[in-house]
Amino acid sequence: MKIIRPNQVDFQFYFVLSTNSTRLSIIVLQKMQKQFITYLREKSGDNTSFIEEVATVLDIGYDAAYRRVNLKTNLSLEESVILAKHYKISLNRLFEVGGQNSILTDLSPQINNQEDLEGWFKQSLNNVYPLTKLKNSVFIYSAKDIPLFHTLKDSHLTKYKIYVWLKDIDPTMAKNKISFDEFLKTIPESLLESAFNLGEIYKNVNTSEIWNNTTINGTLQQVIYYFESGLLSKELALHICDDIGDVFNHIEKQAIQQSIIGSKNQSIYNLYLNEIHTLSNTIMVKTPGQKVFFAPFTVLSYFKIDHQPTCDLMYKFLQNLMSNSKLLVNAGEKDRTLFFNRMHRKINKLRDQINANEPFSFE
Repeated sequence: MKIIRPNQVDFQFYFVLSTNSTRLSIIVLQKMQKQFITYLREKSGDNTSFIEEVATVLDIGYDAAYRRVNLKTNLSLEESVILAKHYKISLNRLFEVGGQNSILTDLSPQINNQEDLEGWFKQSLNNVYPLTKLKNSVFIYSAKDIPLFHTLKDSHLTKYKIYVWLKDIDPTMAKNKISFDEFLKTIPESLLESAFNLGEIYKNVNTSEIWNNTTINGTLQQVIYYFESGLLSKELALHICDDIGDVFNHIEKQAIQQSIIGSKNQSIYNLYLNEIHTLSNTIMVKTPGQKVFFAPFTVLSYFKIDHQPTCDLMYKFLQNLMSNSKLLVNAGEKDRTLFFNRMHRKINKLRDQINANEPFSFE
């Protein structure tokens, strides 16, 4: 599948790409722009000020907007996306782009520093909050790593995750040798508060997670790396191990009672164990009205896909993944206990290796 992201390409050229055609007549292309402009007029509902509205949205002059509205100047793809977002319409749906194996996708804002990360937490909270008002909304999470919302609480683990993320995304943090111990003295309270608030809001949405036996490995590897690098003290490394153990105790309780502890909405929680497939950190959001999924791009950034035929394919795939997994509340006490004991053994092995200052390796 070809994924097309906004740039300065002409609106017409975008549709040449989208339809995989090598050549399209200028008449057809003009008809497509005309169809788009006509649809925008209908959404605007006020023809007398439509050109002025387009000029304002695109931050261009009246004459430039007039030429675009009257097909005398091509809209760029970037301008088309800006207009589509303003009028809350989908280019995918309007032109059935996905039917030609191409979709338009949004890329989340880039994160380069602490301020960007704090903004990302706040934006994510604003995105999740409306879902708490929809009774039948649900997250489906293919968990390559421990899902973010399990670690966003007042703990050393949360602060360590923030430290690791900033080491990955902030060039300044990546270059300096600030230790986690030193970072704890400088981490802004507002950054922590925004992280904790996001963790709380996630409690109020029904959630199904698909895990495997390696889901824990990434988090443990992060502890190993910075401990062996001398940037994480023994004392704090052991605290983080304790916090990871607490996360798994909490998840086990939720898995047994099939509900999220502390939820104001009595949200449902289902934990699946898949022993076949490699997972991806893809998140599907399903509401009564639509589906949307988020595919990981870099450390915290993602592609947002709301093209419904593509979302239907992803939803079907995740449903098949769950059908080939064990729902741990139904798997029996033996299977559930074996899984969580296996996770705790990994944590304990890491703890023992930290105490002994010996290299760590997974089973």
